[in-house]
Amino acid sequence: MWKQLTAMWIAFKSDALQLWFALGHPDAPTWLKAGAAAVVLYLVSPVDLIPDMLPVIGVVDDLILVPMAVRWLLRQLPPHIRQYAHERSRGGTGTRKDTARPRR
Repeated sequence: MWKQLTAMWIAFKSDALQLWFALGHPDAPTWLKAGAAAVVLYLVSPVDLIPDMLPVIGVVDDLILVPMAVRWLLRQLPPHIRQYAHERSRGGTGTRKDTARPRR
């Protein structure tokens, strides 16, 4: 169970980082910024589909819906922004020059 949770956390962390870099792209669409703001607002808002006051079920909806929303936003991105965000999240600068081998 802990391995699965760790794998899910790593995947979500990667998706969240890609979303962050996609938001910083000069061509980032307005709907992406609004969608990311809506995800954050849902996460911090006291209004949820299932209230957080319920012991376990209240938090589970956040743990499921937020990563799904982030992944959906990433899938809707234009290919060049998605590629840029993916490269930046891997430590590159988001340009094609990063894929070339350095000269020695």
